[in-house]
Amino acid sequence: MKHNADIIKGHVTASCLQDDGLFPNNEKLTALLYKGAIMLHPDDEAECIIETFKSNNWTNAWVNGIYDYHHYHSNTHEALGIFSGTALVQLGGDHGTTVELTRGDLIVIPAGVAHKCLKASDDFSCVGAYPEGRFYNMNYGKPEERERALQDISEVPLPDMDPVYGEDGPLREHWKQ
Repeated sequence: MKHNADIIKGHVTASCLQDDGLFPNNEKLTALLYKGAIMLHPDDEAECIIETFKSNNWTNAWVNGIYDYHHYHSNTHEALGIFSGTALVQLGGDHGTTVELTRGDLIVIPAGVAHKCLKASDDFSCVGAYPEGRFYNMNYGKPEERERALQDISEVPLPDMDPVYGEDGPLREHWKQ
């Protein structure tokens, strides 16, 4: 049985991640962690998160874990909704910030921000999606990627909607240019 995930206003933490010389990160847009953004019922499937994202025009969704190496997307922002388990994720490279993610949390990662799973429970699963269904590229902090990546990041538009709360969500409050 599937339920529509209940949306609750949780605690939102914003982190500005500076260029560390290896990863550009994003000095204009903060990474956003929404603790307890989506209340999932015990018998819900990951499809609930996919549908929530879809209703706010964040599509091209997938269900899986988070890579265990630093990587970033220079051509799109990314939303990760945690479906099951727990994970410790590092944002911004080796000297960045570390966050603990649990069922119902949401993290919105701006274009250019490196992310890596440091540790996850065996049952960890998340849903990833992108504004307007943009296709993501993969970058790894290699010097030959940097010039193109910086150009790409500067051209990524702001999303029209928060992936969970829509037009009135925290993303639109935090991400202004």
